[in-house]
This record gives sequence, structure tokens and C-alpha cells, in this order.
Amino acid sequence: MRLAKLMKRTLWVACLFATAAVFVPSVTAATAPAGLRMGYPQPSGAMLPLWVITEAGLDKKYGFDLQNIYISGGARLTQTLVSGDVDIGSSGGAVVNAILSGADLVCIAASIPTYAFSLYGRPDVKDISSLKGKVLGVMTKGASSDHAAVALLKRNNLQPGQDVKFLYLGGVREVLAALDRGIVSAGVLSAPTTLLARRLGLKEIINIADLKLPYVHSGLVTRRTLARQQPERLRAFLKAYLASIKISNENAEISKRALARYLATADGPVIDEAYNSFRGVFPKVPYFTEEQIRSVLAVTDHPKAAGVEPRDFFDNRFLKELEDTGFVKELYGQR
Repeated sequence: MRLAKLMKRTLWVACLFATAAVFVPSVTAATAPAGLRMGYPQPSGAMLPLWVITEAGLDKKYGFDLQNIYISGGARLTQTLVSGDVDIGSSGGAVVNAILSGADLVCIAASIPTYAFSLYGRPDVKDISSLKGKVLGVMTKGASSDHAAVALLKRNNLQPGQDVKFLYLGGVREVLAALDRGIVSAGVLSAPTTLLARRLGLKEIINIADLKLPYVHSGLVTRRTLARQQPERLRAFLKAYLASIKISNENAEISKRALARYLATADGPVIDEAYNSFRGVFPKVPYFTEEQIRSVLAVTDHPKAAGVEPRDFFDNRFLKELEDTGFVKELYGQR
């Protein structure tokens, strides 16, 4: 009952229960010739640069029309990307598993180079060691929240799936609901859901982001065919994305306006939670590294993970072109 009352008071949570069509036009809707369909898996502050592109009109400035499309869960988003229903996706570890399974995808930017999650628990969870024998709620198997939980438990000498059982719940709102109802003892959450958890009396066990473990919490992914056949579309998008990173890190007014719009809330503390949790996290030039891919391969249970080359998963050439041609220096007023 407490969660239901809180959801009624908080427009953002109510919005989370709406369909993707509430956020954006349908994935199958006709788009302008210069359109780009961008899929994102969670209503989280991690998506801020994508939302700022639209809020600041950067897509129009760089010659395309961006549709931000909410597709719940990393696995479902990856499937939608493979099918061609979106052109670019914001994904973390889930895309590595998809590529290992043969998906013709490539990573083109590492938006957040570490786990941007927190572990929240019920009163009986005092620390990570007390999770032994309990159930942990995560969003999607094989995606960033799953990998974060695996890395955290192994770091504390607990065996995932044996010492601690995982319950895959599909999305961040479902993890919060399961925590409140006692279905799970702890759960992996991202901001601003973290604030809603505290409002329910749940406590933060650890901020996983503070550990600064190398990983790709959120990256930009596209089909290799699109990169080969229409590179100018990706260049235009990445110009807007780099410009939006600057705004996301430096301009609170535009950033909070974007968060209010896409989180569908006027709740100031919720907006502040999302903004303050991710401000400054986004790299100026978000190159992928082999270390980031290795960190994903180390926590995935995919049978083909051993022996693959990390550099085969990403393509930094578009970002390098923008840096080499002086676009980044010009963006930051450097000579």
C-alpha cells in the first residue's frame, strides 16, 4: 500500500507504468528522411545526453530528426536494434552478449565507463556479506544490472546464483516494487529510482559507482551495416551527442528541463537526484576501450566469451574523426 500511495503522488513513477507510446512516437511510425530512431532501456539519468539532444535542438542543428524511444530492458532493446526497428541503441553489457551470439552490431561510444548503480536493501541487510542465502533483484539477465551484481558479489567472495539467488524482474520499477513488498531482500537500482527507494524507507548498502570498476554501464550501439552504408548519419548524430555531453555536464538548467520532460515529473528532488548522480560522469570524448570490454567478458556467462578479441566489439573511428578534425576543440572553445 505504501508503494501504491507513493506512486500516486509521484508523476514520474506513474509515467513508468505507461507504454512506450506515451514517451515517444511509435517505433513503426513513419519518420522524416533525415530521421534517427534512438532506443533507450530505462528511464534513468544515464540517458541524459540523449534527452538533451532533443531538448536543446541539437538534432536540428546537425541536420537530423531524433526520436527517443523507450524500450524497457537491455535484452528487448538489443532485439529491437537487431531487427532494424531502431537505428541506434543505448546499451551496456547486453550488447556484448548479443555480439557473442552473432548479432551484427558494433559499439561506437562508451557513454558511462563504470557501473552507475546502487545496491539498496531491506532492514535485514546490513552489508553485502549478509546477502548470503537471500534473493537479489536485478533488471535483466545479461545486462548491466546483472553484471554489476555479479561483479559486486565476486568482489566480496560471494558466488552469484549459489550464495545469493538472482530474481530477474525486467525493469527498475519492478525491482523497487519487489523490494518494497519483501519479494527480494536487496536490489540493484539507478537514479532517480534511488530517491524513491529512500522515500520508502529502504537504505543504500553501497554505491557501486563509487568503486569505479571499469565497465560500460551505457554505450551507443548500432548495426554494422548502418555504419558501413550510412556513415554520415552516425557522424551527424555523434556531433550532436558530443555537444549534448558538454551541456549535460555543464548546464544544469537545460539538463533538468530534459529530465523533467522525459521522466515526466515536476518533482524537484527526483530531478535533482537524477542530475546530481550523473553530472560529470559522461566523458568528453566517450571512446570505447579494450579494458571495458574485458570487464564485461569477465562477468558474462556466455559460452563464447573466452578467447575473443575485445577490439572486435567496438569502432572508435567516428569519434576519432571528430576529434582529429578539431570538432571537439571547437566545441569547448579551444584552439
